[in-house]
Amino acid sequence: AQADSQLVRLTLQGPQDPLRNQTALVDKSRSTVTYYVTSQSNHTAVVLYDSRNGYVCYKPAEQRVCYLRRMDAWDLQTLQTSLNASEQSAEQLLRHNNQTKYYREFLGIVAGEEVDPKILGEAVQSLCEQTSIFWVRRGAGPGKQRLIYLCIDICFPSNICVSICFYYLPE
Repeated sequence: AQADSQLVRLTLQGPQDPLRNQTALVDKSRSTVTYYVTSQSNHTAVVLYDSRNGYVCYKPAEQRVCYLRRMDAWDLQTLQTSLNASEQSAEQLLRHNNQTKYYREFLGIVAGEEVDPKILGEAVQSLCEQTSIFWVRRGAGPGKQRLIYLCIDICFPSNICVSICFYYLPE
C-alpha cells in the first residue's frame, strides 16, 4: 500500500451468513478500490474496481485466473461511495445488518475470449500477473445446463451486499 492508500477492515455477519472478513484497500491516486474477501476456510478472493481504466476485475480464491468486465454506471457510483466512505472510521461504514440490501449478480465467462494483459491498466496487470484473464458479462442467471462453480460475496459501504457468481456461457 502506498502513502495515499487507506485500508479499511470489516468483519461481516448477516442473519443467515457465515462470518467473513473483508478488507478494502482504497487508493485515491490510482482511482482504485480493491476488496479482499476471506472465507471461513481462510481463502481470499479479490475484487478490483479500477475507474481510471474502466474495469472491474475478479480474482477467485485458489485459482490462477482473473475475470474482467467493463465498469457501468452502478460500478462507478459504488466506487465513488467507497472512495468517500474511506475517510470515515470502519464502524461507520456499514450500519446494522438488518439495513443491508442483498443482491445476486451472475457473470458469464465468455468462452475463448482471453484478454491481452498489455491493454489493461497497471492495477489489473499487477493483480493478474502470470494468470489467464477472461472477459465476463452480466447474465440473467445460469440455465439448467450451466453449472455455477464460483461465488464471491462482497459488501459495500452503502450497505449493499452482492453475491457475484460465475458460470460459462455456451457459445
